[in-house]
Amino acid sequence: MRLLVGTLATALIADQASKWWVIERMALPQRLFIEIWPPYLNFSMAWNTGINFGLFGGGPGFTRWLLIALALALCVWLWVWVRSAPWNRPLQVAGGLMIGGALGNVIDRLRFGAVADFINVTCCGFSNPYAFNVADAAIFAGALGLIVFAGRKNTP
Repeated sequence: MRLLVGTLATALIADQASKWWVIERMALPQRLFIEIWPPYLNFSMAWNTGINFGLFGGGPGFTRWLLIALALALCVWLWVWVRSAPWNRPLQVAGGLMIGGALGNVIDRLRFGAVADFINVTCCGFSNPYAFNVADAAIFAGALGLIVFAGRKNTP
């Protein structure tokens, strides 16, 4: 249980701290684009009202509340599922990453009406038009961990 809560808290704090830094300290919403390690890593401000890649974005106002409710329901379900599963350290970490990331994006939707995305990674001649945030990375890593480690027992 402590591992689940600790991972959740770490993901949530890292996400919100990074968003605070780029929004408040670096003024990314006003600057829109900051080169960090060109051309590989840049900060590019994007307000995502939908889900991945803006899917379902720009809809009516109730979409925001629907996405908040879905994220919270998923967090509760995941919490119950991971807590009831046989002890599995990687599963606890994966669940904590997913829940922490989802809660980070819920906080954005409540504060800003949209999720603050800003990390833009480009590589190998491909110009990536999309941005993501620390919460998105935690959700992705957590989902991958759940796929790999679900159903395993007594993992050290």
